[in-house]
Amino acid sequence: MANAQECTLDIGGKNTETLIKVFQLNDTQIAQMETWSAELTIQNKETEDAIQKLFDSHPQSSHEELLTLANKYKALQQKIVDASWEADKKLLTVFNDKQYERYLQLCMEAVRRPIKVVPTGVRDSIVDPE
Repeated sequence: MANAQECTLDIGGKNTETLIKVFQLNDTQIAQMETWSAELTIQNKETEDAIQKLFDSHPQSSHEELLTLANKYKALQQKIVDASWEADKKLLTVFNDKQYERYLQLCMEAVRRPIKVVPTGVRDSIVDPE
């Protein structure tokens, strides 16, 4: 597993329904995931705008300028990866033990390195009918 890639969930990606089904997320977990997904979308949009601004304004006429541009771009790309990882970690934290075990099992099957968290589990809020 040392050379394995991270086992990510891709919160905010196109597989939201799959995540809900595979991990049998409860309503509270779904609401939290949607909140974190929205926050991630906003954060990534800001970073993507910064990337576009970098490409539009950074000098690119010499080898050194291109290397500098590449390094700045890599840093911004890493910011997107890190934000996604943090969102995944937040969701994993609200998994119950059974959900987290399922995640670990799937990571092992995919030969991916799981994100280590201590799952706390989140129960659905019960509304008092009175």
